[in-house]
Amino acid sequence: MNQTSTLLRVIITGATGMVGEGVLHECMEAAEVAEVLLLNRRPSGIQHPKITEVVHADLFDLTAVENQLIGYNACFFCLGMSSVGVSKEEYYKTTYELTIKVATTLSRLNGNMTFSYISGAGTNSSEQGGSNWSRVKGKTENDLKLLPFKQVYNFRPGFMLPTPGLKNTLNFYKYINWLYPVLRPLFPGAFGTLKELGQGMINATAYGYPKQTLEVKDIRAAAERKP
Repeated sequence: MNQTSTLLRVIITGATGMVGEGVLHECMEAAEVAEVLLLNRRPSGIQHPKITEVVHADLFDLTAVENQLIGYNACFFCLGMSSVGVSKEEYYKTTYELTIKVATTLSRLNGNMTFSYISGAGTNSSEQGGSNWSRVKGKTENDLKLLPFKQVYNFRPGFMLPTPGLKNTLNFYKYINWLYPVLRPLFPGAFGTLKELGQGMINATAYGYPKQTLEVKDIRAAAERKP
């Protein structure tokens, strides 16, 4: 394992959501990250010396902002949606089509980029059987690997303990967080933290990781991975 010779210049999507905000928080703290570009559909309100923000409503067409997306060597794609209460067509469009559209543009603009995608525990890589969301996530993971990036990592977190103090934490977590210290020792492959996810994404990009698909235990291992 070699120490990275280049500091990370990271594009983050989804920073206005809980997961994206948590990953961004780790980037702001990490010595490995030099710069962060937030690609958002609405302003995040987050200010930090490392951060530049591009607000662009239509992420399906990045033509107007392409010149601002050049020169980055990492993308942490944290944009996503729940499948609950949405049609299969809408979920496919937002989960698969949008991800691949953004990734295709970034791979064209930044050939030396490592792309990290937040998928989910239970994703079905075979794209056959199981729930619709797991098949769509599986197809997204598979097709990202076909793009001309330097590397692609697919992260599959399970339950994530939120990072204290962040503003986009979903309300229901405050009612179930007490279960975390009880259940993590019993189900270590299902329970992690948002901090571990952010650190795992940074370290896998900076120092490498032997697997392209990282389950919860891999995310924890990557979070601890240093040169």
